[in-house]
Amino acid sequence: MTHTPRIVVVVQARMSSQRFPGKVLIDVLGSPMLGHLLDRLEQCKEIDGLVIATSDDSSDNAVAAYAAIRGIACHRGDLDDVAGRLIGAAEAMDADVLVRISADSPLLDPALVDEAIGLFRDHRVDLVTNVQKRTFPKGQSVEVVSLSALRAAWSKGMTVDEREHVTKHFYDHAGDYAIRNMVFNPACGDVQMSVDTPEDLRRVTRILSRLGAPYGQHRLEDMLYVLKDILREPQCSA
Repeated sequence: MTHTPRIVVVVQARMSSQRFPGKVLIDVLGSPMLGHLLDRLEQCKEIDGLVIATSDDSSDNAVAAYAAIRGIACHRGDLDDVAGRLIGAAEAMDADVLVRISADSPLLDPALVDEAIGLFRDHRVDLVTNVQKRTFPKGQSVEVVSLSALRAAWSKGMTVDEREHVTKHFYDHAGDYAIRNMVFNPACGDVQMSVDTPEDLRRVTRILSRLGAPYGQHRLEDMLYVLKDILREPQCSA
């Protein structure tokens, strides 16, 4: 009998962002930014589970508490070893495959997650990504990774940089892995839809305000249309 891989979304979230501390739980139109992302991920049809991977540092107690409020699994691990933390979260969920999502992506379109998982299931690959060749906006990043491949890379000894950026090892050694890229047309790789700064947060808030509640219902094309309109406005109106 063919084994059907168990695919789990792992959201990496921490409060100690250098550029924008505490951003993952900052309020956006009445809900924490992380809450907007979870609302979207809960719409995914192709996933078998969802877990938040945060650190065991006391600064991330609030993230674990919010996960408990939402009734979502939470795994805590080394603050400085993101790859190890994500592996631990996936293992705790009995996953064969993990979908790596960053908590700074409150506008992530769940249809992209389902599409990436579909590609992973249809092709025997180690990684499906829309990050290696960036044509999707920042904040729409999805990486579907074989847990066995990630665990093997981690066990062999990733560099500090690779442990922080998780999939960097795959891209740096692309010849050793089967990687399938997702492409968006027209290319929008320079469009910022993630939240790295307070300015990004204001932009995201404006997009959601324009589109209206329920905020998780809008797809990428809708959000891009509104964002282009916002960017045409004079900066003084921000």
